[in-house]
Amino acid sequence: MRNVAHRFIGAVDALNYRLGRVVMYGIFVLMGILIWSSVSKTFFLPSLWTLELAQFAMVSYYILGGPYSLQLGSNVRMDLLYGAWSPRKKAWADVITVLFLIFYLCVMIYGAVGSTAYSLGYWGSEPFSFFGGLITGSSEIGRMETSPSVWSPWMWPIKAIMVLGLFLMLLQCVSELLKDVLRLKGEAI
Repeated sequence: MRNVAHRFIGAVDALNYRLGRVVMYGIFVLMGILIWSSVSKTFFLPSLWTLELAQFAMVSYYILGGPYSLQLGSNVRMDLLYGAWSPRKKAWADVITVLFLIFYLCVMIYGAVGSTAYSLGYWGSEPFSFFGGLITGSSEIGRMETSPSVWSPWMWPIKAIMVLGLFLMLLQCVSELLKDVLRLKGEAI
């Protein structure tokens, strides 16, 4: 069992580390979009797509960078008490809090999958069966949701990125949970 946990931790940490290192350069994409927005508003006709694309880029940057941030321990904590605790007491606190986070992420993933199915034109109440049907060919994509803006882009790409980011965050939380359990058992990670 320990060997499986170590392999899971290694695989998830490696995936989120590599993805996080790539996604962290997304801030430059966001900056480029906002610079173009400023230049086009000042010297040319204003681009209608820049604000919404900047929002999509920021969501992608934030949601795909979250697991990397959690892995590095750069998430916000209340260090008033936590900083003075022993490593064992910190591990116990982390085990308890990460269980709440895992529950929250499961609820978020369920809602995000439903929202993504809706953006692909599915109006039923079983979004997971809709995606299963897309794979097997028994479901069809309906009228796709678009943004109500003038640019009117499809919404499914950013919603799919949100599902992916939430799923990767869930995997990283399980990895952190396993690390804390192994620490409580006295094992080196």
